[in-house]
Amino acid sequence: MKYKNYKRKLDILISLIGLIFLMPLFIIVSIAIKVESKGPIIFKQKRLGENGRIFNIYKFRSMVVGAEKSGVYELEGDSRVTKVGKFIRKTSIDELPQFLNILKGDMSIIGPRPTLTYHPWTYEKYDDFQLQRFLVKPGVSGWAQVNGRKELSWEERIKFDVYYVENYSFLFDLKIIVLTLIKVLRMESNLNINETTNNKDVNRND
Repeated sequence: MKYKNYKRKLDILISLIGLIFLMPLFIIVSIAIKVESKGPIIFKQKRLGENGRIFNIYKFRSMVVGAEKSGVYELEGDSRVTKVGKFIRKTSIDELPQFLNILKGDMSIIGPRPTLTYHPWTYEKYDDFQLQRFLVKPGVSGWAQVNGRKELSWEERIKFDVYYVENYSFLFDLKIIVLTLIKVLRMESNLNINETTNNKDVNRND
């Protein structure tokens, strides 16, 4: 049986196990978020999924309510990020609610990270090569994330994404999972420190 035929089953199994074992952490983080600042525990945001389908991605809220009005990217010393938010971003705990996205069928454990509906471009503005990144479900982590993450330009990220789409397999996914865990344990930077696209029409503070 080809890997793509049972990848979905593995995603569901891993997500269920993750939700069960991490439930105590979910409760602690939820209480901490609610105690520190007003607003919802879960942050929802429109993203582009497989074949350009729009869905709501789930994250633990790490910024004050309304922070997106000043841009969606966290910058060094960003005052919009709460104290709890700094910790859960640094440890990638804020991404854990995406297990729910996986169960819903929006995402996979491994795949290209789902882009915003308008950044770096709208779906219609991706060229034929770039559109290949949407041929599979987006992932919690991907090949681009373990090869530079936000230090890469969007053009570079998409090349890694397309490479993944053309070559994904069980062993490739396993390799990305291991490399992702190493990066999480090292708590490597998750900030956009460089210009991330050559598209001059894009607001680089979003």
